[in-house]
This record gives sequence, structure tokens and C-alpha cells, in this order.
Amino acid sequence: MNTNKKIYIAGHRGMVGSAIWRTLSAKGYDNLIGRTSAELDLKNQQAVIDFLTTEKPEIIIDAAAKVGGILANNDFPYQFLMENMQIQNNLISSALNLGVEKFIFLGSSCIYPKLAPQPLKEEYLLTDALEPTNEWYAIAKISGVKTCEAIRKQFGKDYVSLMPTNLYGTHDNFDLTSSHVLPAMIRKFHEAKLNNNATVSLWGSGTPMREFLFVDDMAQAVMFALENRLPEHLYNVGTGEDLTIKNLAETIQKVIDHKGTIEWDSTKPDGTPRKLMDISKMHSLGWKHKVALEEGIRKTYKWFLENSESYKAIKL
Repeated sequence: MNTNKKIYIAGHRGMVGSAIWRTLSAKGYDNLIGRTSAELDLKNQQAVIDFLTTEKPEIIIDAAAKVGGILANNDFPYQFLMENMQIQNNLISSALNLGVEKFIFLGSSCIYPKLAPQPLKEEYLLTDALEPTNEWYAIAKISGVKTCEAIRKQFGKDYVSLMPTNLYGTHDNFDLTSSHVLPAMIRKFHEAKLNNNATVSLWGSGTPMREFLFVDDMAQAVMFALENRLPEHLYNVGTGEDLTIKNLAETIQKVIDHKGTIEWDSTKPDGTPRKLMDISKMHSLGWKHKVALEEGIRKTYKWFLENSESYKAIKL
């Protein structure tokens, strides 16, 4: 891959987009472009067309999305469905019409059915019902996957979808009303530690199994897809290892050195019982994660302590 190729990273200020930008820059890619949401509203079709027509990127990486946890998905179903479809449809259709040869679409493991066999294989897509607590976001992302597949099938372009497991890391969202489970736990344990090691109350039973991938490893997977023409349209990206939410909480509690107790609020939903990705396809091509969970949590907590703005929800 020519490192001078012009690459547009949508969502370059978010956790995933910024990690991709850092990773590509470190590899010598020096023709990266990005726009904040204030500079370019990706929900505005004409604005996206005008921007891409002017800038003429050769490659587009779509890391832009409206994201959030169970609470946010439950409270704002219309926005999670419509805004995500608007963002990706504007980018994908404009890319096709303007002759962009490579498009990397980033999704989520929530595209797979709630009760699909474990670990989750790419071919399980659309075989059963989704998890109700995040189906709106999932349906939007499924439509993006199928759109890229259709373009690949009909026009032969290198449009590929990468489905990461639960991501975390530096530049994460630590807002308690919209964040995902791992960063929310970091903030809760940190604040409880400052409050005389107060008791930490967490949602659910603690029994669901989850897999977590450090965001810099996800960025490496994107670079792998950038530098290789992957033979299929859809790939899972993860560690292939999971743990219970209870074990996750105890690991975070250890890293933060919180000495209080943990209470589990069983009146709150657990979500999907288990979500472990089958990542054999990416492994067979030569990509594998490098950062272990506790190491990644330590890196994330360090960044959290150094960045006061991380207490606010990040808008992509």
C-alpha cells in the first residue's frame, strides 16, 4: 500500500477513529483527512457528497457512528436506527458514485442473533432474532454490512466490513448515561475510591460473558484490511477470549485499587448472555491481537486520569 494514498477517516475524533489515525500515522501514512461533526454533518447527504467530491479520497474508513450502551439504545431507538443509517448510507453511496475503490466499514458484534451458537461465526448473520436492548443499532449496522456486500458482489469493489467485539481504550466515552460497560466501570470504581472506597452498584447479575478488545488492536486490524485485499466481505475482530462481567469488575477494581464492596442490581437487564467472537478467519489471514485485558485496562485508566474531558460523552 502506498502511504501517500489519500485516506478519509470518518469519525476520526472518536475512540476508534483516533486510534486508526494514530496507527496509520505511525506507519507513515501522511495523507490522512478528517472532519469533526461541527465541520461536516455526515447525516447531511449533500454535505457528504460535496466534501468527498472536493477532497477525492482514494480510501474511506468509516469509524463514525452514534454509539452507546443498553440505556442509551433503549431510550433513543429512533436515533440509533436512523442516524446510523444516514451516516453510513451517505458515505457508502457517495464512495461508490465517486469511484472510491476501497471502503472499510466498521460495525459491532451486536449484529449477530441474541441466542446464536458460541463463538459467533460470520455466517450466523440474519439467522435468528437480535438482542432487544440494542437491536436498533444492530439493524443499522447490518444494513451497512449488506450494502458493502452488495457493492462488492455487483461492482467488484474492495468494500469490506469488520465486526469488532466490545472495544475499549484511550479516548473512550466515560459518561455514565451513554457509555459502555468497561469505561462505565472504570469511572464508577474511580469515583467510589475517591469517596472513601464507597460501595459500587453495577447492573445485572454479573454472570453474562463478554469479550473485550483494546482499541489499538482494532486499529491494527483496520490497517491489515487496508494493506491487504481480504477475500471475503465480512470479518470478526476480537481476542477469541471472554470472561464474566463479575470477573471484569474485579479486574477493574484491582487496577484502580478500590477497596470497597460490589453490589449487583438484579432489577437491571443483563443483555445478551454471551458474546464471544469466532476470529478464525482473521487469524488464518495473519492478524492477531497483542494487548492483554489487564494491560489494556491499565492503559485506559491512565488516560482517564490524564484527561478531564473524558468525563463527558464524546460526539463523533
